[in-house]
Amino acid sequence: MATNTEWADQAKPQGNINVWQVSFIVLTLLGITFCEYVFAYQNVAYGIGIAIGLVITIYILLSVLHFDGRISQSIESMALIPLYIIFTSCLPWFFINQQFLLPAVYACILALCFWHIYRNNINLSQLFNFDKRKLLKYALIGIVIGIPSGTVEYLILRPAASAPTFEFPFFFRDVIYMVVFVGLAEELLFRGLIQRDLTAAFGWKKALLGTSFLFAVMHMTWRSIPELFFVFGAALILGGLYLKTKSLIAPILFHAVNNIMLVSIVPYFFMK
Repeated sequence: MATNTEWADQAKPQGNINVWQVSFIVLTLLGITFCEYVFAYQNVAYGIGIAIGLVITIYILLSVLHFDGRISQSIESMALIPLYIIFTSCLPWFFINQQFLLPAVYACILALCFWHIYRNNINLSQLFNFDKRKLLKYALIGIVIGIPSGTVEYLILRPAASAPTFEFPFFFRDVIYMVVFVGLAEELLFRGLIQRDLTAAFGWKKALLGTSFLFAVMHMTWRSIPELFFVFGAALILGGLYLKTKSLIAPILFHAVNNIMLVSIVPYFFMK
């Protein structure tokens, strides 16, 4: 389990990094942004093609150029985003039952994250920090923030409810999906891996802003400008919780409860 000293060290950039390596990080971020924009607003097929080209380019350059270890690990964790686009696009959508689409998509993200964790020998206990004395506190923090946050997001997006009527079996299913798949997968990817790696390279402030920007970018599929601003703000809170608690527990539950409110509770109050 990471100590406070270890986390303090992680929150500070250790030594200078060449400008060209910083530029490569920025170009990777811009490439992911362009890929998601094309995928969400222009043409899905072109977006997938760009994602494939982006991944190939990233891994070729990582293999032929000499990068600082912190930069190469940051680029590899960011490369999980276009990889996730490619993997989920390859799912047999026509043969998957509609109610299993969400876990199928996020199972791909989880698989990529755990592959990255295994490959880079990352200690899971440092990501989740299951401190029994503070576990309930972190859980309550996430839940309390997620309730109003999900309500606000619903007022922005007005999505349809996840089921025609509110029934406990559907609600229980959604809770499982949002905690075990959506909350866990996205928080592990963005806060546990990308923000963690960027923090080691650039310090917590730049890492928090960069990760929050990427998180907002990946919500372009909603095709809502207000939603992008909302998600960026929510990501700042999620990243701040991760920095403050040194654990993914609060961010995961905040994220999950937000989404439960968004599609499984609040919509029913607005049904005619």
